Amino acid sequence: MSNPAAGVDSASFEKLYSGDTPKAPKMPWDLGAPQPLVVELAEAGEFTGDVLDIGCGLGDNSVFLASRGLRVTGLDCAPSAVEQARARAAAKGVDVTFDLADALELEGYEACFDTVLDCALYHVLTEHERHQYAAALTKATRPDARLHLLAFSTALRGIYPDRHLVSEASLRETLGAHWTIEQLEAANYTTACTLEELQVSARAVLGDAANIDGLTAFPTDGEGRVLLPIWQLKAVRTAA
Repeated sequence: MSNPAAGVDSASFEKLYSGDTPKAPKMPWDLGAPQPLVVELAEAGEFTGDVLDIGCGLGDNSVFLASRGLRVTGLDCAPSAVEQARARAAAKGVDVTFDLADALELEGYEACFDTVLDCALYHVLTEHERHQYAAALTKATRPDARLHLLAFSTALRGIYPDRHLVSEASLRETLGAHWTIEQLEAANYTTACTLEELQVSARAVLGDAANIDGLTAFPTDGEGRVLLPIWQLKAVRTAA
Protein backbone atom coordinates (compact mmCIF):
# COMPACT_ATOMS: atom_id res chain seq x y z
CA MET A 1 0.00 0.00 0.00
CA SER A 2 1.25 3.53 0.64
CA ASN A 3 4.72 4.43 1.87
CA PRO A 4 4.82 4.49 5.69
CA ALA A 5 8.08 6.43 5.72
CA ALA A 6 6.61 9.51 4.09
CA GLY A 7 4.66 12.25 5.87
CA VAL A 8 4.36 11.58 9.60
CA ASP A 9 7.68 11.18 11.44
CA SER A 10 7.59 7.39 11.46
CA ALA A 11 11.11 7.06 12.89
CA SER A 12 10.15 8.90 16.08
CA PHE A 13 7.04 6.80 16.57
CA GLU A 14 8.94 3.61 15.83
CA LYS A 15 11.33 4.48 18.67
CA LEU A 16 8.40 4.91 21.03
CA TYR A 17 6.69 1.67 20.04
CA SER A 18 9.90 -0.35 20.06
CA GLY A 19 10.59 0.72 23.65
CA ASP A 20 13.56 2.96 22.85
CA THR A 21 12.45 5.66 25.31
CA PRO A 22 13.97 4.55 28.63
CA LYS A 23 13.18 7.82 30.41
CA ALA A 24 9.44 7.54 29.77
CA PRO A 25 7.48 5.08 31.96
CA LYS A 26 4.73 4.56 29.41
CA MET A 27 3.13 5.99 26.29
CA PRO A 28 0.30 8.29 27.40
CA TRP A 29 -2.09 6.89 24.79
CA ASP A 30 -1.52 3.19 25.59
CA LEU A 31 -4.55 2.44 27.75
CA GLY A 32 -4.50 -1.28 26.98
CA ALA A 33 -8.20 -0.74 26.24
CA PRO A 34 -10.29 1.44 23.92
CA GLN A 35 -10.46 5.17 24.51
CA PRO A 36 -13.64 5.84 26.55
CA LEU A 37 -14.89 8.38 24.00
CA VAL A 38 -14.61 5.71 21.30
CA VAL A 39 -16.67 3.35 23.43
CA GLU A 40 -19.34 6.04 23.80
CA LEU A 41 -19.42 6.61 20.05
CA ALA A 42 -19.69 2.90 19.33
CA GLU A 43 -22.52 2.45 21.81
CA ALA A 44 -24.33 5.32 20.07
CA GLY A 45 -24.09 3.48 16.73
CA GLU A 46 -21.64 5.95 15.19
CA PHE A 47 -19.47 3.31 13.48
CA THR A 48 -20.94 1.52 10.47
CA GLY A 49 -19.76 -0.35 7.39
CA ASP A 50 -16.04 -0.57 6.68
CA VAL A 51 -14.13 1.29 9.40
CA LEU A 52 -10.69 2.89 9.15
CA ASP A 53 -8.75 3.47 12.37
CA ILE A 54 -6.06 5.81 11.09
CA GLY A 55 -2.95 6.15 13.24
CA CYS A 56 -4.18 3.06 15.08
CA GLY A 57 -1.09 2.67 17.27
CA LEU A 58 -1.30 -0.50 19.34
CA GLY A 59 -4.75 -1.26 18.00
CA ASP A 60 -6.99 -1.27 21.07
CA ASN A 61 -9.66 0.89 19.45
CA SER A 62 -9.57 -1.28 16.32
CA VAL A 63 -9.86 -4.48 18.35
CA PHE A 64 -12.77 -3.09 20.33
CA LEU A 65 -14.67 -2.02 17.22
CA ALA A 66 -14.03 -5.34 15.50
CA SER A 67 -15.31 -7.17 18.59
CA ARG A 68 -18.64 -5.46 17.93
CA GLY A 69 -18.85 -7.11 14.50
CA LEU A 70 -17.45 -4.26 12.41
CA ARG A 71 -15.00 -4.69 9.54
CA VAL A 72 -11.97 -2.71 10.70
CA THR A 73 -8.69 -1.70 9.08
CA GLY A 74 -6.06 -0.19 11.37
CA LEU A 75 -3.23 1.73 9.71
CA ASP A 76 -0.09 3.18 11.26
CA CYS A 77 3.35 4.40 10.18
CA ALA A 78 5.33 2.44 12.80
CA PRO A 79 6.19 -1.22 12.12
CA SER A 80 6.44 -2.06 15.82
CA ALA A 81 2.98 -0.62 16.46
CA VAL A 82 1.44 -2.72 13.69
CA GLU A 83 3.20 -5.86 14.92
CA GLN A 84 1.96 -5.34 18.48
CA ALA A 85 -1.55 -4.46 17.28
CA ARG A 86 -1.74 -7.74 15.39
CA ALA A 87 -0.65 -9.58 18.53
CA ARG A 88 -3.32 -7.85 20.63
CA ALA A 89 -6.01 -8.74 18.10
CA ALA A 90 -4.85 -12.36 18.04
CA ALA A 91 -4.88 -12.51 21.84
CA LYS A 92 -8.50 -11.33 21.82
CA GLY A 93 -9.47 -13.68 18.98
CA VAL A 94 -10.61 -10.73 16.88
CA ASP A 95 -10.19 -10.31 13.12
CA VAL A 96 -8.67 -6.90 12.24
CA THR A 97 -6.60 -5.90 9.22
CA PHE A 98 -3.51 -4.03 10.43
CA ASP A 99 -0.98 -2.59 7.99
CA LEU A 100 1.61 0.13 7.42
CA ALA A 101 0.53 3.24 5.54
CA ASP A 102 1.27 6.90 4.97
CA ALA A 103 -1.70 8.84 6.32
CA LEU A 104 -0.97 11.70 3.91
CA GLU A 105 -1.54 9.49 0.87
CA LEU A 106 -3.52 6.34 1.77
CA GLU A 107 -2.52 4.95 -1.59
CA GLY A 108 -4.37 1.74 -2.44
CA TYR A 109 -7.34 2.55 -0.20
CA GLU A 110 -9.43 4.60 -2.61
CA ALA A 111 -13.17 4.66 -1.74
CA CYS A 112 -12.77 1.87 0.83
CA PHE A 113 -14.30 3.19 4.04
CA ASP A 114 -17.66 4.24 5.46
CA THR A 115 -16.41 5.45 8.85
CA VAL A 116 -13.06 6.89 9.92
CA LEU A 117 -11.67 7.13 13.44
CA ASP A 118 -8.78 9.50 14.10
CA CYS A 119 -7.96 9.16 17.78
CA ALA A 120 -5.16 11.68 18.37
CA LEU A 121 -3.32 11.56 15.04
CA TYR A 122 -4.40 14.89 13.53
CA HIS A 123 -2.59 17.13 16.02
CA VAL A 124 0.74 15.39 15.31
CA LEU A 125 0.71 16.76 11.75
CA THR A 126 1.96 20.13 10.56
CA GLU A 127 -0.60 22.57 9.15
CA HIS A 128 0.48 21.73 5.60
CA GLU A 129 0.27 18.00 6.32
CA ARG A 130 -3.23 18.42 7.74
CA HIS A 131 -4.45 19.64 4.36
CA GLN A 132 -2.79 16.65 2.66
CA TYR A 133 -4.33 14.36 5.23
CA ALA A 134 -7.82 15.79 4.74
CA ALA A 135 -7.50 15.19 1.00
CA ALA A 136 -6.27 11.63 1.58
CA LEU A 137 -9.22 10.86 3.87
CA THR A 138 -11.62 12.17 1.27
CA LYS A 139 -10.03 9.93 -1.35
CA ALA A 140 -10.17 6.88 0.92
CA THR A 141 -13.82 7.23 1.89
CA ARG A 142 -17.15 6.76 0.18
CA PRO A 143 -19.81 9.47 -0.17
CA ASP A 144 -21.61 10.17 3.12
CA ALA A 145 -18.81 8.54 5.14
CA ARG A 146 -18.50 9.62 8.77
CA LEU A 147 -15.36 11.01 10.39
CA HIS A 148 -14.78 10.97 14.14
CA LEU A 149 -11.68 12.96 15.08
CA LEU A 150 -10.12 13.63 18.50
CA ALA A 151 -7.32 16.21 18.61
CA PHE A 152 -5.47 18.25 21.24
CA SER A 153 -7.05 21.67 21.59
CA THR A 154 -5.54 25.08 22.23
CA ALA A 155 -6.63 24.67 25.87
CA LEU A 156 -3.26 22.91 26.20
CA ARG A 157 -1.37 26.06 25.17
CA GLY A 158 1.55 26.60 27.51
CA ILE A 159 1.63 22.89 28.33
CA TYR A 160 2.56 21.43 24.96
CA PRO A 161 4.15 23.16 21.95
CA ASP A 162 1.72 25.09 19.77
CA ARG A 163 2.55 22.92 16.76
CA HIS A 164 0.73 20.02 18.48
CA LEU A 165 -2.41 22.04 19.21
CA VAL A 166 -5.44 22.62 16.99
CA SER A 167 -7.84 25.55 16.94
CA GLU A 168 -11.53 25.38 16.11
CA ALA A 169 -11.02 27.73 13.16
CA SER A 170 -8.22 25.58 11.77
CA LEU A 171 -10.32 22.42 11.93
CA ARG A 172 -13.22 24.10 10.16
CA GLU A 173 -10.99 25.58 7.47
CA THR A 174 -8.98 22.43 6.78
CA LEU A 175 -11.78 19.87 6.80
CA GLY A 176 -14.62 22.06 5.61
CA ALA A 177 -13.80 21.77 1.90
CA HIS A 178 -14.83 18.12 1.70
CA TRP A 179 -16.58 17.38 4.99
CA THR A 180 -19.72 18.79 6.59
CA ILE A 181 -18.94 19.29 10.26
CA GLU A 182 -21.98 18.25 12.30
CA GLN A 183 -20.41 18.43 15.75
CA LEU A 184 -17.32 20.15 17.12
CA GLU A 185 -17.07 20.46 20.87
CA ALA A 186 -14.65 20.36 23.76
CA ALA A 187 -14.10 16.97 25.38
CA ASN A 188 -11.60 15.09 27.53
CA TYR A 189 -9.07 12.54 26.28
CA THR A 190 -8.25 9.81 28.79
CA THR A 191 -4.50 9.26 29.08
CA ALA A 192 -2.87 6.11 30.43
CA CYS A 193 -0.93 8.12 33.00
CA THR A 194 -1.23 9.44 36.51
CA LEU A 195 -0.10 13.03 36.94
CA GLU A 196 3.39 11.95 37.99
CA GLU A 197 3.73 9.51 35.08
CA LEU A 198 2.52 12.09 32.57
CA GLN A 199 4.98 14.66 33.88
CA VAL A 200 7.85 12.19 33.42
CA SER A 201 6.65 11.23 29.93
CA ALA A 202 6.22 14.86 28.88
CA ARG A 203 9.72 15.70 30.05
CA ALA A 204 11.19 12.66 28.27
CA VAL A 205 9.49 13.44 24.95
CA LEU A 206 9.43 17.26 24.96
CA GLY A 207 12.45 18.11 27.10
CA ASP A 208 12.55 21.70 28.31
CA ALA A 209 9.53 22.55 26.15
CA ALA A 210 7.28 20.59 28.52
CA ASN A 211 5.47 22.64 31.15
CA ILE A 212 5.06 19.83 33.64
CA ASP A 213 3.70 22.07 36.40
CA GLY A 214 0.85 23.13 34.13
CA LEU A 215 -0.40 19.54 33.94
CA THR A 216 -1.68 19.85 37.51
CA ALA A 217 -4.56 21.98 36.20
CA PHE A 218 -6.28 19.05 34.49
CA PRO A 219 -8.73 16.60 36.08
CA THR A 220 -8.30 12.88 36.57
CA ASP A 221 -10.72 9.99 36.23
CA GLY A 222 -11.67 7.42 38.87
CA GLU A 223 -8.46 5.51 38.21
CA GLY A 224 -6.27 8.58 38.66
CA ARG A 225 -5.58 8.94 34.94
CA VAL A 226 -5.12 12.50 33.67
CA LEU A 227 -7.78 13.84 31.30
CA LEU A 228 -6.50 16.24 28.63
CA PRO A 229 -8.64 18.79 26.73
CA ILE A 230 -9.36 17.93 23.10
CA TRP A 231 -11.68 18.75 20.25
CA GLN A 232 -14.21 16.07 19.42
CA LEU A 233 -15.33 16.40 15.82
CA LYS A 234 -17.99 14.55 13.88
CA ALA A 235 -18.26 15.18 10.16
CA VAL A 236 -19.90 13.68 7.09
CA ARG A 237 -18.13 13.47 3.75
CA THR A 238 -19.58 15.65 1.05
CA ALA A 239 -20.55 13.72 -2.06
CA ALA A 240 -18.02 14.01 -4.88
